[in-house]
Amino acid sequence: MGKQEGKPEDKQETRVEVEIFGEYYILKGNAPEDYLRMLAQYVNQKLRQIMTRNPRLGLTKAALLTALNIADELMKLQKEYDELIELLEMEKRAK
Repeated sequence: MGKQEGKPEDKQETRVEVEIFGEYYILKGNAPEDYLRMLAQYVNQKLRQIMTRNPRLGLTKAALLTALNIADELMKLQKEYDELIELLEMEKRAK
């Protein structure tokens, strides 16, 4: 059968095995393998930081704190981005 009209083409799915805090996971996505590995390394680094500061913390709680810390980073970056966009728009209007 031919391609259906209006249906997006399927992208090649990437599968990569990564290690996060001694556990192995298969990540799947449309991003390049190097990008998926970089994400896993970033999460692993953040999780290790939390576990180093709180060695008695269980893995589940450490993973939750890691997720909250990464969410905090994201929200702060989003706020900075929004403020920069607002400044750029104000400069455009001023011209």
